[in-house]
Amino acid sequence: MSLHLIIGDKLYSSWSLRGALALELAGATYTEELIKLNQPDTREQLLKHSPTAKVPLLKTAHGIIADSLAIAEYLAEQFPDAQLWPADVAARAQARSACAQMHSGFVAMRSNMPFDLSHDAMLSPMSAEVQTDIDRMLALWAECRAAASESGPFLFGRATLADAFFAPIAVRLRTYQVNVGDEDEAYINTIYQWPAFKAWQQAGLQEVGQ
Repeated sequence: MSLHLIIGDKLYSSWSLRGALALELAGATYTEELIKLNQPDTREQLLKHSPTAKVPLLKTAHGIIADSLAIAEYLAEQFPDAQLWPADVAARAQARSACAQMHSGFVAMRSNMPFDLSHDAMLSPMSAEVQTDIDRMLALWAECRAAASESGPFLFGRATLADAFFAPIAVRLRTYQVNVGDEDEAYINTIYQWPAFKAWQQAGLQEVGQ
């Protein structure tokens, strides 16, 4: 199967990271094309691939998939042996619900704590809206752990698409130096030690100053 992933800067594009981690979880062979964001010709370059002019984009034999959650579901269908969602029905439902909530919500956090792998400073001041998003996010992680039917350090035991979607949140919490409990800190450490994430992080940090 021929798969071609179009992404934005690894340093800044949290949605691109989600798509790449999903592909790594699937064990899929794919090629990658990076289009730098926030450039005069960024939109023009993206429009060559999709009318959404957004990343990530996955080019497949079945057409172009122009949304991270749609990419995740496509890969789950195409690579069933990889078990990208939890095997247990209840856990799988919770994982899908959590990813959908992440996909459509947490606007205050995303707006005020932009994804930047090189960032290293607290958010000051911390607005009530951002704190509410953080509290809800940590509660959502707890709901995932409670629904898990497998043991392991990720949200549902082994790594799943839920972790692909929440990895950028782990980055935000660490790079903005948010104080979290031991269980959440352990999960953030798990993300940072995940080989697929570490490879992305290393490449992203190499973009600093480019």
